[in-house]
Amino acid sequence: MEKSSRGSYEPIPMPVTEVPEPYSRQRKPSRWSKLFGLTLVLINLLIFHTFFAAPVSRWGYKKFYGDDVQDLSAKPHHPKKHIWGKAAEKLYLSVPDEASALAASRLFATKPHLAGSEGDLQTARDFLSLLQTELGVYVPEEEPLFAAGSSESQQATKSITKYYHPKAWIDVYYPVMNTPLDRALQVVGDDGEIVWEADLEEVVEDDTDPEALEYYTAVPTFHGLSAAGDVQGRLVYANYGRKEDYDALVEKGVNLTGAIVIARYGAIFRGLKIKGAQELGAAGVLIYSDLRDDGSVTEANGYLPYPYGPARNVNSVQRGSVQFLSKYPGDPTTPGTPAYENSTRTDGENIPKIPSLPISAANAAKLFELAEDGKEVRLVNNVDTKVTPIWNVMGVIPGYIKDEVVVVGNHRDAWVMGATDPSSGTASVHEVVRGLGALMKQGWKPLRTILIASWDAEEYGLIGSTEWVEDFPEFVGTNVVTYLNLDSSVGGSRFHSAASPSLSHFLRQAALDIPHPTAKGRTLWDARNDNGPFGGEMDAESVAASQSVNVMADSLGVNPLGSGSDFTAFLQHIGVASSDAGFGGSPQDAVYHYHSVFDSERWQELYADPGFHRHVAVAKHIGLETVRLSSSIILPLNTTHYTYELENYLDGVEALALDSKVDVDLAPLRKSIVALQTASHSLDFEKASAEKHLYKLIHKWKKRQSKLKKKLHKIYCRLRKVFGRKCKDSDFEAHHTCSGVAGDAHPAQHIRHGHLQGLDGQRVHHREVLFGLAVHAGFHESFGTAHPKFPGAEFRKVVRRIRAVNQKLVGFERGFISEDGISEREWYKHLGIAPGKWLGYGATPLPALAEAIQIDKNVTLAEYEAGRLKDLIDKLSDNIRVEN
Repeated sequence: MEKSSRGSYEPIPMPVTEVPEPYSRQRKPSRWSKLFGLTLVLINLLIFHTFFAAPVSRWGYKKFYGDDVQDLSAKPHHPKKHIWGKAAEKLYLSVPDEASALAASRLFATKPHLAGSEGDLQTARDFLSLLQTELGVYVPEEEPLFAAGSSESQQATKSITKYYHPKAWIDVYYPVMNTPLDRALQVVGDDGEIVWEADLEEVVEDDTDPEALEYYTAVPTFHGLSAAGDVQGRLVYANYGRKEDYDALVEKGVNLTGAIVIARYGAIFRGLKIKGAQELGAAGVLIYSDLRDDGSVTEANGYLPYPYGPARNVNSVQRGSVQFLSKYPGDPTTPGTPAYENSTRTDGENIPKIPSLPISAANAAKLFELAEDGKEVRLVNNVDTKVTPIWNVMGVIPGYIKDEVVVVGNHRDAWVMGATDPSSGTASVHEVVRGLGALMKQGWKPLRTILIASWDAEEYGLIGSTEWVEDFPEFVGTNVVTYLNLDSSVGGSRFHSAASPSLSHFLRQAALDIPHPTAKGRTLWDARNDNGPFGGEMDAESVAASQSVNVMADSLGVNPLGSGSDFTAFLQHIGVASSDAGFGGSPQDAVYHYHSVFDSERWQELYADPGFHRHVAVAKHIGLETVRLSSSIILPLNTTHYTYELENYLDGVEALALDSKVDVDLAPLRKSIVALQTASHSLDFEKASAEKHLYKLIHKWKKRQSKLKKKLHKIYCRLRKVFGRKCKDSDFEAHHTCSGVAGDAHPAQHIRHGHLQGLDGQRVHHREVLFGLAVHAGFHESFGTAHPKFPGAEFRKVVRRIRAVNQKLVGFERGFISEDGISEREWYKHLGIAPGKWLGYGATPLPALAEAIQIDKNVTLAEYEAGRLKDLIDKLSDNIRVEN
């Protein structure tokens, strides 16, 4: 081919025949015959598709992806484009809404829903419906309600890493729980006559709070998992019922054998108040709400009691579990194993052997007045203890990286209506689900899979979450990268937070990025210092007891996690980095009637969160965390901050040793912590380098693809010019992508080759992982919705590098897990943090070592625990160190 004088190639002329062929006239087919032929073709295609292609396709899809094939008949959110990064965050933050959160609160918090009740089952179905509606979940004809241990239940969770469509179901576990039968509290005179008998129900005088009036007898005042009994003895006051309170009584020569102990709520978990009394021979325990612990909002300071004002209603009673939480949580009769309907059971080693009752401030005042001069107290607690079904609701949003799972959880069951605990949290999670659903409708898909859990029976002792973790320890240990917990999202005006130290910076930054719910120019993080609108004098001892809970906050202001909510099994049994945050009360807030019928919708709307702005702020916070954790190339876990917190923990233990006069050498342990700091710094460098490596490769690929695209576009335009048609960019874009593959609304379905090893050893599709990384790295505009054909070896190498870094980050928290656990409470396996043996709620850093010093005062045991911890830390250093 020769060039013309203008420099372009002359077109090759068409060949000309020397002798023209004779023109043969043929009969043209009629329109009807064409239509008939086309109809036959279409019918054959339809038959082929219906009876051959579609069944084979479904069989092939099911072969590759399991039972998720049923979701093909659903209507998934087909992405028109990718949304990611700041745009995704902005869209998410625009969704949570005060009116919607208020409606959700009224749905979940206006009727009783005690764990195991019909009301509880209805809330499970309501939450399942929310997931199905907002996430575009396929709704099967038969309700997806699976008995724990069944093949359906097992497959539902174990297939989370294989799903390509959103899924939702309900798991039914079968723990042993109790409900009240009859109770009595009497003061008995010397002659055996009843001097006084208490009305144990919460007296509601009028319809100022209509739901409190309607339901005040729906759930009688009792202690969950309390022992049955009819006992009588003298009354002994034990202050908060802490170990030091009982030690002080013993030191004074007070004999508790056969006594009825009365203690006030606060400072420690209620079950441990009973444990301490039981170990000293007491016959029974009463626990009451003391007005001294109500901060400045008291009748003595001029405030009217609820429902007429913000002070405590003296007839309110705090129900609650009296499980020995620091021994182990969950179903008492199946420690360490899931509670199936046919499980082999024990008698339960973490529940009291003596009866107890919760009582009101009014009844406590009467007891103190009458129980003297030889009068005794009779306590009767008869309960119905039996295997009871509970319902965990689970929802899955599949990610590109399916074997890395971010879990978001909130419990749903309440002691009565629970407008604060837990329904304020449920209302906030309701908004999180709506926000994630809105993202999905705009084409967003998380890089990592998201699992949303609505736990049941938390109030009885973290049962729903614990049984699930005990049911799937391998899945959790292998796949769950973080757990974000939300219990009560609003119970007052002060924002609080607690987390694994590796999540402290991440939690804080998310709170800094959320506006303050009620004050312009401030952030959610600033709300940590907020106070309620009321003022007045406060009891000094009560203030000291409440402040002691927060003394362990790190340099950022984030507390360590003890127990008392559903993060416990994830963090302290498996080693999953976890967090918990929300609004609690300050001493100047209206008194929160914890676990009372007065924890009502009216109280929530009138005093806790008028306008529901705090509900929305919490929804934005935990949702933003979820979006970021599920979308970040490198998991935002700060192991270096954690290592320096470990050194602070060791400083505290050394102070304990000095105070306890336990001479133990902790220098080798400190040396190991310093070495861990160095190893963590090497991991920090690798985090930055691996992410930079990915961006560099994609930039390089994008540049090559851009050049190729321009060349293809020129050829395309020349072809159109030959046929006398104009060339437009939009025409080319409509038929091509930079990978040469047409856009696909659900690209994952056609991937059948190219694998990487997953975190659990399973094969994962490297093209899908690469595609997800590229999308969330911000290169989505380069290839629309299609999977580009990235160069193989180099990209597989960087993906392996990134996944190895993330595996080390996830493995950091796992590194504190000891299979031997903590002495005398081996279920707790985390040697870095655990609920204190005599605290329950509160955290004890380096618990096995600290308690060997402070409680056992045993040098030999302390040296053993220091050595055991040192070995774990040395191994952890080896696991996370990156040789650069």
